[in-house]
Amino acid sequence: MSGCATVDPTQDTIEINRLLADRGAPKLGWEANAAPEDEATVQRWLGQPMSADLAVRMAMVRSPQLQEQYAELGLARADVLEAIQIANPRIGASRLSLEDGGGEQLTYGLSAPLIDLLVLPSRVRLARLENQRARYQIAAAVLDVSLDVEAAWYTYVGAQQVADMRAAVAEALGVSADLSQRYFDAGNITELQLNRELAAASSARIDAARAAVEARMARLDLNTLIGLRGTDTDWSAGTVLPLPVAAEDDPTELRRMAETSSLELLAARQEAEITASAAGVTRNFRLLGDTSIGFEREEEIDGSRISGPTLDLELPIFNQGQARVARADAQLRLARARLARIELLSGNGIDLAAERVRVLSDIVRIHRDALVPQREIVTVRSQEEQNFMLIGVFDVIQAKTQEYDAYQSYLESVRDYWLARIALMRLVGARLPSEREVSEQTDSVSDILATPTSSATPIGASTVDHSQHGGQGGIAPATAPASTPTVDHSQHNGGRA
Repeated sequence: MSGCATVDPTQDTIEINRLLADRGAPKLGWEANAAPEDEATVQRWLGQPMSADLAVRMAMVRSPQLQEQYAELGLARADVLEAIQIANPRIGASRLSLEDGGGEQLTYGLSAPLIDLLVLPSRVRLARLENQRARYQIAAAVLDVSLDVEAAWYTYVGAQQVADMRAAVAEALGVSADLSQRYFDAGNITELQLNRELAAASSARIDAARAAVEARMARLDLNTLIGLRGTDTDWSAGTVLPLPVAAEDDPTELRRMAETSSLELLAARQEAEITASAAGVTRNFRLLGDTSIGFEREEEIDGSRISGPTLDLELPIFNQGQARVARADAQLRLARARLARIELLSGNGIDLAAERVRVLSDIVRIHRDALVPQREIVTVRSQEEQNFMLIGVFDVIQAKTQEYDAYQSYLESVRDYWLARIALMRLVGARLPSEREVSEQTDSVSDILATPTSSATPIGASTVDHSQHGGQGGIAPATAPASTPTVDHSQHNGGRA
């Protein structure tokens, strides 16, 4: 009966879903990835703005990578089945006749490997442990995929925001370059000043093009992780990143969580236990080799019958199983070293990752409370000075460009913060407790770029005529452009909502 033991695939799925639920990850709801109701659900989700949570749930249905991991569980299950089954018994038969035809001898035998019978209880126990280790590994792989999708969403949203911001900077510097050309044609600026503005505009266009490509690549990467193709990739995204939490998690508490939550750590401990037990079994039964036991019956020529047990014993004279024992001991040392490494990386890695999260949170705060407001004030005061003809329009455009750069740096720091939190989640093996405190959102790029001026007026122009003053702005009214508008962000908080 032990030789016919098996494992239940349904129980594997239930156990993996429990492990995922305990760690705040969505459960597997599929096995064949072909259920019509799953496809209908995906199509309904595609009609909604793509959030990080929605992307992860969609990946649980569509991701080819998850299908691959689930297939790995099937291979592990097959290994378990092979490990807990003994070798099939062997039947032997012979028929020997006298040369004169005066009679014949019939022999029948049944044999089975002794080592399989003796170690079967240990093999069954080890196989069950191995199956649990495989569950830990597969659940960890599924959790990693969900975190990969979430990180890809943050990367895409951040890249798209940067692309939008770089486009705004390129537009502003393009206006500055056009204005410089008209001033140069009117003889109001030098060739050096003109080419300085033209070079800045060209550089901004290059940066905008690169940012746009990076955003498209990030979107493609997200589609690949989710498992989307064709028309399914035409989804809209919620392009607003959440702000950092008010209070970060205590690294000591996170290390304590990892002791029971880290699936990688649990799998390594299970592997060390399995390897130690297997090494003990190998050492205890190393002398038996291919020894087998059986039963034999003979019918002699005179009609008599004899029967009894048989033993086919391998004599451990030359090979005493030294290689098997050495291999088992080496595997045990390897498993224990791997466990020690993972435990070390778990403890120190959590401290390092938690510190990185804290520093990035401080960087976001400095952007919100200092750099962005300061750049906004510089833009407003520069506009006021230009209105009083104290500085030229190019100074205003430069101030506005630096304000855009501050916004971009702010958004990038928010993105980096959430990517760092995801890296910390990988080490802990679960969602962070502080995640419940997430409530505030950053401003969208469209809010940041919104201005009270007419949309028909180019960004960066001013209606102030500098024709009566020497310097950059002096061109005759007849040739002066409807110059750059006042770009007023004083009514916006620059993402500090």
